[in-house]
Amino acid sequence: MDMPNAAPGRAEQLALLTQTAPDTEMGRLLRRFWHPVALSSDVLPGHAVPVEALGETFTLFRGESGTPYLVGGRCRHRQTLLHTGWVQGEKIRCIYHGWQFDGSGRCVQRPAEKEARVPPGCRIPGHPVHEYCGMVFAYLGEGEAPAFELPRKDVFEVPGVLIAVTKETWRINWFQQIENSLDAVHVSFVHQALRVGPFGDAVTTMMPDLSYVENEAGIEQIAVRAHDNVRKSDWTFPNNNHVVVPGLRKGDPWIDFGIWMVPQDDEHSTRFTIYAMAPADDDANERFRAYFREFGGYNADEHYDELFHQRKAPPEEDFLAGLISAQDYVAQRGQGVVADRRLEMLGKSDLGVVTLRRVFWRELDALREGRPTKHWRKRAEPLSLPMQPGRQRDDSPASTAATAS
Repeated sequence: MDMPNAAPGRAEQLALLTQTAPDTEMGRLLRRFWHPVALSSDVLPGHAVPVEALGETFTLFRGESGTPYLVGGRCRHRQTLLHTGWVQGEKIRCIYHGWQFDGSGRCVQRPAEKEARVPPGCRIPGHPVHEYCGMVFAYLGEGEAPAFELPRKDVFEVPGVLIAVTKETWRINWFQQIENSLDAVHVSFVHQALRVGPFGDAVTTMMPDLSYVENEAGIEQIAVRAHDNVRKSDWTFPNNNHVVVPGLRKGDPWIDFGIWMVPQDDEHSTRFTIYAMAPADDDANERFRAYFREFGGYNADEHYDELFHQRKAPPEEDFLAGLISAQDYVAQRGQGVVADRRLEMLGKSDLGVVTLRRVFWRELDALREGRPTKHWRKRAEPLSLPMQPGRQRDDSPASTAATAS
């Protein structure tokens, strides 16, 4: 098993997992993949916003046509923040001296220079983007971007599917969130904390038998708590997890939950989430929309004092997304901003964490040694994610939360 200080260089090996700036090994590895960087609703046509990801600052702007573009965060001229300028057509103009850039990062005009042609070397970085299910994904690496296939899930693309997307930025290193996804045991404890919601109720407190299988897309996690209580997680390299959670009311379809943990820098990360519900009757559909209209903006990091010092959960009506987030936040933020893994003592039940680290170290070794990394690709056959029986619930979500608390 994974033991602290088991060999020389252990501290350095552990540190590799948490460092994501452009000049780090993990930073170079992550830049080979597509990552969500914003919600589509974050930027309207004709507007620009700053984006922080993988230790860098970018400018996300949406042209007047509605097309999104991602370019460097600062103007090539005097390095002022570019998002403070103006979007004109499909280009953005700097507020300071009017230098104008297109969506590829090429400078197309420097008004005060009064030149016939802008030198070709005058440019800022430009990155490919792809909108998917209400999120803006970006490829932040060099060279041609891979096909946008690995992040896709068939359940998010079912005709008529209802989609809600959220994001939360936490003061925590990204890898703590990644490890949490491959830790099936935590569900039996963490999601019983603060207040037991439908998710904690469904999985129950039983201890699981665990198995982990690497596949072409990532790692399949199976936790067997009973013959009729089997939970699976479809984790996709390098930072996405896909599970199912109970519907908003007994009888509503269970919800497919996809979550990406994207490093903002080494001390902050953003959780981008997709909630997808298969179309149901009008009441269930409106219940889904209304819930996320009211509670989709919850950010656990903004409630640090309430959660840690008052043990105060989100409102009882927020019994799914906000409650799950708050429970996970308390456990992960409780490890510190960057967990000191040198001090941990792992056991057999940490097989998922050990498996995850070994996969990343293998990929980092290949990258360092100039060997090809694994060709990660979308699963050929979608994984079926079973529902857990849990305990019987009342038809009323509010009364369920009150009874369980």
